[in-house]
Amino acid sequence: MRFWDSSAIVPLIVAEPDSAALLELGPEPQAMYVWWGTRIEVAAALSRRARADRRAGQDWQRCHQALTGFAESWREVLPAELVRDTAVRLLRRHDLRAADSLQLAAALVASGDQPGGAEFVALDERLRRAAGNEGFDLLPR
Repeated sequence: MRFWDSSAIVPLIVAEPDSAALLELGPEPQAMYVWWGTRIEVAAALSRRARADRRAGQDWQRCHQALTGFAESWREVLPAELVRDTAVRLLRRHDLRAADSLQLAAALVASGDQPGGAEFVALDERLRRAAGNEGFDLLPR
């Protein structure tokens, strides 16, 4: 199982310094596990960039279409009491923001609370640290 945080999905759509490393992971949407709110987080990031970056050449409509393409096939961990309760528990254990606790909680639920051998793809260092402490293998290395 490979869980993708929003921070790792944005560089699949928009060229960033980490894009090449993430593309090497061979992200296939049908094999991507994500939290239910991931599409919203990525859309927000793309929209912020579009407003801030008025350069010609960046096709923001294409970026949003790429997000839709990923979202049509990835596997979402839906909002549920178990995800919420796990997120609250994680907030007591780790220095996380609320949305990041939901991301990590969704990954734990997707792994059946057995993260050993499961992969967590993220660029956010605080979230990576927490996921590693929970037992996930972190990508990119």
